[in-house]
Amino acid sequence: MAMKAVFLDKDGTLLENVPYNVDPERMRLTKGAGAALRRLHAFGYNLIVVSNQPGVALGLFDVSALRAVERRVRTLLAAEDVPLAGFYYCPHHPAGRVARYAIMCRCRKPAPGLLLSAATIHEVETYRSWMIGDILDDVEAGARARCRTILVDAGNETEWRGGPYRRPGATVPDLKAAAEHVLAAERRYPLSLRGVARA
Repeated sequence: MAMKAVFLDKDGTLLENVPYNVDPERMRLTKGAGAALRRLHAFGYNLIVVSNQPGVALGLFDVSALRAVERRVRTLLAAEDVPLAGFYYCPHHPAGRVARYAIMCRCRKPAPGLLLSAATIHEVETYRSWMIGDILDDVEAGARARCRTILVDAGNETEWRGGPYRRPGATVPDLKAAAEHVLAAERRYPLSLRGVARA
């Protein structure tokens, strides 16, 4: 049977929001994240981080710095008894200063490329999965990948630009509430209804 996943934005959702930060010592899980993710994993969800990292393209840090970021995220989650199935990032930005990364790509959210690649690698059915993020670009990426979507409204979305893929299935204050929503939906629809943003 194909797997299901919760795709997680990193900054502002999983970790406290520190713009362009690659210093592991400054990284902290958001309040209640560990307990929320333990519940989701116990219910059979793979936990996969999908993160835009435009600081690479903008020349703020080298792509190699993201290896330490991933290690720190895994360490923080391991301390909460939460296994991380995957960590994927997009280093691109079309207005970047580093030519190699200053491109239009298919992986930068709101494009769904990161989610679709991760779903292929982990044999995940996206219609059984969720995308949780703190801005509407996360919501759009999830919806375009045919995931159900949750917006963690922590004050990080400032544009509120609308569109057919930018209406979250739920809006919640934090990951704890997001996990509760996912598990409530599982109880209502244990086979995870096919379709986008149905819950």
